[in-house]
Amino acid sequence: MSIDACKIVEFPKITDSRGALSFIENHRHIPFDIKRVYYLYDIAGGAARAGHGHQALQQVLIAVSGSFDVLLDDGFKKIKFHLNRSYQGLYIAPMIWREIENFSSGAVCLALASEFYNESDYYRSYDQFVAVARGVR
Repeated sequence: MSIDACKIVEFPKITDSRGALSFIENHRHIPFDIKRVYYLYDIAGGAARAGHGHQALQQVLIAVSGSFDVLLDDGFKKIKFHLNRSYQGLYIAPMIWREIENFSSGAVCLALASEFYNESDYYRSYDQFVAVARGVR
């Protein structure tokens, strides 16, 4: 999978005098069925999260509060996204290494995942990930 498949996706945004509402629907706004939802919060200043890749899992990351940077790497090319709008998400395809850093105070990162937790789907070693990613093409 190429890093070019990763992109910002827009969610519907409905606003009126009371505030804003956004929603996400399977296969309308994201290209997979959501099997797991989790969120990162209370991240200490200077801390980084993720630091892994997945063989098959797809994700959408959303900054529901605050902001953070997501660094993506497919073994050939790297790109950085800054997430800071709750009506946008970052789609991350399979076989992409990800690191999340530069969390603002009070940031909350919501993750929508295509699969249930499965440790065997993870690449925890960057060197192993790159070796496999470069051998895939």
